[in-house]
Amino acid sequence: MTPNKPRGPYAKGAERREQIIQTATDVFATDGFEGTALKRVAELVGVREATLFHYFSGKQELLTAVLAERDRRGLADTPAKEAGLALMAPIAARNRTQPGLTTLYAVASATASNPGHDSHGYFQERFASVVRALEDDIRERQAAGGVRSDVSANDLARLVVAVSDGLQLQWLYDKDVDMAAGLTTFIDVLLKPPA
Repeated sequence: MTPNKPRGPYAKGAERREQIIQTATDVFATDGFEGTALKRVAELVGVREATLFHYFSGKQELLTAVLAERDRRGLADTPAKEAGLALMAPIAARNRTQPGLTTLYAVASATASNPGHDSHGYFQERFASVVRALEDDIRERQAAGGVRSDVSANDLARLVVAVSDGLQLQWLYDKDVDMAAGLTTFIDVLLKPPA
């Protein structure tokens, strides 16, 4: 017996919602998310701009869905064997090729700090998840002697995230900033066990 799949209008609505997310992610990656981006998304999907919000409660819900899709694609594009610290530089390099999504992430993360903001939960969980993954990796590396152990794994994980986001913010203002190289240097130098 096959699992029940949505049929009728609900299935079509779910498919259209997914189409909007995929299209918006592609458009925002290159064109950014301000100005005419939503109009462009609507044109590519074949609906009016106002129709987009039949599938989302508002612009913020759509932007959050796009950021979640950005995360999903990023993980899907990385080799399965890479995790934790090994993912940081490749993700930074990918972000450089998606200026619109990188800007969206920076702006949305800064504005979502209020607990009442529609994207607050997404960013709260995202930061917690990234820190947990890095902390687990760092703790394993500490046990093997590959990472300094005089600082807690949690503190080191939070510093890696801070450096990553800080370099990304600097890159938004100066495209000569090499986020991937900066992260690699930070990880190689600061996390190195004391001699």
